[in-house]
Amino acid sequence: MSYSGSSDDSAGREVATLAGGCFWCLEAVYDELKGVEKVESGYSGGSVPNPSYEQVCTGTTGHAEVVQVTFDPSVVSFREILEIFFSIHDPTTLNRQGYDVGPQYRSAIFYHDEEQRRVAEEVISELEEKGIWDDPIVTEVVPFEAFYRAEDYHQEYFQNNPGQPYCQAIIAPKVAKFRKQHMDKLRA
Repeated sequence: MSYSGSSDDSAGREVATLAGGCFWCLEAVYDELKGVEKVESGYSGGSVPNPSYEQVCTGTTGHAEVVQVTFDPSVVSFREILEIFFSIHDPTTLNRQGYDVGPQYRSAIFYHDEEQRRVAEEVISELEEKGIWDDPIVTEVVPFEAFYRAEDYHQEYFQNNPGQPYCQAIIAPKVAKFRKQHMDKLRA
């Protein structure tokens, strides 16, 4: 299934498509964010239509693991979505996040319109000026083309598999960090 466009006009919703390493980590955080109505894990940025997880894992499809976040901009802005994005992954490592290595784990913002592109570039510029990281930000800011929903077992992975070692060692600390840094933005 692919989706194009930045908004669901009937409901005044917007969509952000983000890659920041394993999609399970991003999904677990955005599931807890006030104003987010849906988070789907999937693939974007490559040339193979409807890829499988196994294909994406080879690193040859051009796709990144992404989350597609549908949100209410009257509750949470695209800028806030990005500020959280940059607080939960390392945007300075090319094609990797921790032990996850390959182009499918790159940091990328797939913008849906010129406003999203502008905001993304502005946020990156502001972060670079603050000098938060020793290395430069390598996050790609590229136009959105298509989203391919990942297999069902990838959806809500952290929620459905909290005892799994990857969830306990990698995802749970990211979720805890998010909760601590953004308490005011958590769902009720």
